[in-house]
Amino acid sequence: MEKPKIHPYIPIVIGVISVSMSAIFVKLASAEAGIIAFYRMLFSVLIMLPLFLGRYSKELTTLKRRDWLFSTAAGIFLAFHFILWFESLNYTSVASSTVLVTLQPLFAFVGTYFFFKEKITMKTIVAGTIAIAGSILISWGDFKVSGTAFYGDILALIACALATAYFLLGQDVRKRLSLMTYTMVVYVVSTITLFIYVLIKGESFGPYSSSDWLWFVLLALIPNLFGHTLFNWSIKYVSTNVVSIAILFEPVGAALLALWIFKEYLIVTQIFGGLIVLVGILLFVIDIKKIFKFFMKNA
Repeated sequence: MEKPKIHPYIPIVIGVISVSMSAIFVKLASAEAGIIAFYRMLFSVLIMLPLFLGRYSKELTTLKRRDWLFSTAAGIFLAFHFILWFESLNYTSVASSTVLVTLQPLFAFVGTYFFFKEKITMKTIVAGTIAIAGSILISWGDFKVSGTAFYGDILALIACALATAYFLLGQDVRKRLSLMTYTMVVYVVSTITLFIYVLIKGESFGPYSSSDWLWFVLLALIPNLFGHTLFNWSIKYVSTNVVSIAILFEPVGAALLALWIFKEYLIVTQIFGGLIVLVGILLFVIDIKKIFKFFMKNA
């Protein structure tokens, strides 16, 4: 495998910060979930199209049947991930929704084990368990076991499973395709899927207020192009497990933004949970043995 010019963790950090803004933009938009998701993907495709046509379109001829199949499935999974997650934000809080939608290690650890035969080390299990526990604790005071909030939580959890499937498929295809080609194929498939969904649902394509169009464009620019695209770049060099663990930081950023914009105040358990998430992420990415050897050598 070729060595990346920059460490994969740097784009992952930028990506996590970017996707943390996604729930905020969705909450600020007044359109229905399908429409928000459709325009997010459509604007992403339009922004990327000039560069793709100019430098990468010839790569489409090199795609094998497996690449087309996996990329198409990834695009469909991504489309319904957005639909269900955006819909969940109509029923539950930003904190609860983002916590559940980012519990991807629960699915990623199993998926990478069965599909890529990746070993699950004790360190991975411990780090994932700590981070997941922290994510749950972040919105402990906001979770509800019945009513509309519970329905929103279920939608977010299903959206989480779909996102993990999307990353697992990408982990396979990105070994053979460039970032631009893979991302363009997936985003186009996702856009077409969402277009059909909106037609079937009978949702209106417009008109919308200028502020809504602003949120649509920002969703395409920040969470998509600086979020998902960077994740797609990273999974060529790191496991889906790494991305899934890192994304657990998203609820922390989203909760802080929700506090600032929507006055969704954090309680002690949410703050404490955020710190636990950070501990889990650090445990996962830091090589404890190297640090121990370093201190022993310099003691």
